[in-house]
Amino acid sequence: MNITILGAGAFGTALAVALSVNGPVTLWGRRLGSDRQSPRLPGVTLPAAINLTEDLDTALNAQCLLLGLPAQALGGFLADHADALDGKTLVSTAKGIDLTHLTGPSSLIAQACPAAHVAVLTGPSFAADIARGLPTALTLACTDPKIGQSLQHAFSTPVLRLYRTTDVTGAELGGALKNVIAIAAGIVIGARLGDSARAAIITRGFAEMTRLAVRLGARSETLTGLSGLGDLTLTCTSPQSRNFRFGHALGEGAAFDTTTTVEGVATARAVARLAERLGTDMPIAAMVARLADGTVSVEKALEDLMNRPLKEE
Repeated sequence: MNITILGAGAFGTALAVALSVNGPVTLWGRRLGSDRQSPRLPGVTLPAAINLTEDLDTALNAQCLLLGLPAQALGGFLADHADALDGKTLVSTAKGIDLTHLTGPSSLIAQACPAAHVAVLTGPSFAADIARGLPTALTLACTDPKIGQSLQHAFSTPVLRLYRTTDVTGAELGGALKNVIAIAAGIVIGARLGDSARAAIITRGFAEMTRLAVRLGARSETLTGLSGLGDLTLTCTSPQSRNFRFGHALGEGAAFDTTTTVEGVATARAVARLAERLGTDMPIAAMVARLADGTVSVEKALEDLMNRPLKEE
């Protein structure tokens, strides 16, 4: 299978390194350099099987394209290049909800490229682990079982194991919503509220994730898999997670690198608007949005959450 990865960020580059074990892949990005070193993955040399290009026309020649772009940048990219992308197999790796349309990446792709075959690659993974060849399991979601099976085999390697599902909505919402809860978990630890409080945030956050996903047509069991609970566990417990680190800084009252992409911030804002539109209760997500916007203090957020009406679990 002829594969191009669009986007040479940490995750896109790591996927290129992993998939190059199976044969040549093309990696497109801006300012790639000529030394085969990635500034996003220090110490990782890009194998010779990765064809590097800054020419987008060359990159778009592939039949299978992995869209390794941030969730909030994906809509603009699709609008600019829909004609060249339509009819191809397009695999999203973005984990977020578009702020403008309040939809996930797969819906954006389907709207812009109606003849494309759409899939989502998601699950618990850090780019550095994938690039180093550490064992990783991901979810490949595609509504067409035959295409999903083909992609599953093409993307699997001796250390990268893919599980297949047709529940695209559930898989991509799990990946998007866990970022919001990871920020909340980081806030808890940064504010020194303790591991017990973090466990409560993870558990009640997972309930929120499942509630919204099912409301939008997902299967609840998808959220208990790699793309939901698996990814949630990883990002809520490791400082490798940018969302967790952002939340930690927020809880601690410390500065955070504004050049670092934190997908969970925009997703929290989108979820707050979406939940209000649907009448779905998402108190943790709503509070994360307010904290990220600076409209509430950590102390006030804790007070409001702890004083919510008592109810059955």
